[in-house]
Amino acid sequence: MSVFAQVERVVTNVTLSSIEGFIIDLDGTVYRGKRPIAGAVEAIAELKRQGKKTAFLSNRGNISRKMCKDKLSAMGLDVLEEEILLSSTVTANYLRTFYKHSQVWTLGDAGLLEELAAAGLTLADKPESADWLVITLHETLTYKELNEAFRAVRSGARIIATNADKTFPGDEGDSIDVAGMIGAIVASTGKEVEVVIGKPSAVMAEAALNVLGLPPSSCLVIGDSLASDIQLGKQAGMRTALVLTGSAKREEAKASEWQPDWIWESLADVTQAAAFAAETEAAK
Repeated sequence: MSVFAQVERVVTNVTLSSIEGFIIDLDGTVYRGKRPIAGAVEAIAELKRQGKKTAFLSNRGNISRKMCKDKLSAMGLDVLEEEILLSSTVTANYLRTFYKHSQVWTLGDAGLLEELAAAGLTLADKPESADWLVITLHETLTYKELNEAFRAVRSGARIIATNADKTFPGDEGDSIDVAGMIGAIVASTGKEVEVVIGKPSAVMAEAALNVLGLPPSSCLVIGDSLASDIQLGKQAGMRTALVLTGSAKREEAKASEWQPDWIWESLADVTQAAAFAAETEAAK
C-alpha cells in the first residue's frame, strides 16, 4: 500500500495538516546504527523549514544529549541539544526532582554518567554507598562492572532503569538492549526494578510535550516500535505514525491493540503525507 493510499484511508478521522509538533524516535526511525535511514535527514529538514516544532525522543540511555547531537550533526542534521530527550536525560531529571540528595551508582556507558552529572546528582564513591542503581545499555560491559552493580543492590540500593527494551536496531541487526542488563541484576539479587523511565511511560511523553510547548492534540509521534512509540502516543492523546524501517512489520501493526494513525515505509513519507493532507484540505 502506498503512503497516499494509507493517508487517504484515515484522512477523514485524522488531519495531518493540523499537526504543529513532531516527536520523533531515533533508533530505527532516523538512523540505524551509525547510518542515517534514507530520506530521514531531508524529511526533518523540511519539517523545520515549514516551521514545525520537533523533539527527538529516544529510549537510548547510554549516551548523553551532547553525544547524540554530535552524531546527528555528523549525519547532516542541524538539531538543538534542547530538542533531544533521551531516557538518560529524563531519568536524571526524575531523580533530581524526587531524590535530589540520593547517591547513585550506574550500570551503563559513559553517556549516562554525563546526564546524571549535568542534573547535579551525586555519584556514590563505592557501590555500597549508593541509594539507587541506575541501569541502562552497556555496550562495553565487564564482569567487574556487573559485579559492582550487584554489590550496590545487595547493599540496599533501589533499582531504576532508563528503559526495559529487549533489543535495538544496530549496524549488524537487532542487538541486546537494557533488558539484558536488568535480567542479570534481578536474577542475581532477587530484587525487582522499582522504576522504568523510558517509553511508553507518561514521564517521557510529558517531557517531550514540555519541550514542544504544545498540547497533545497538536502533536504526532513517529517511531518504529508499536510497544514504545505508538503506545506512548496513544496513551498521551497524540496522533501516531509507525515507520517500517525498524522493529515493526505492517502485519504486526494490524494485529496490535495500539493502532497507529498512519503506517509509512519510512520517515521520508512524512513530507509526502503532509502535502497530500494539505491538498485534501484545500479541496474541501
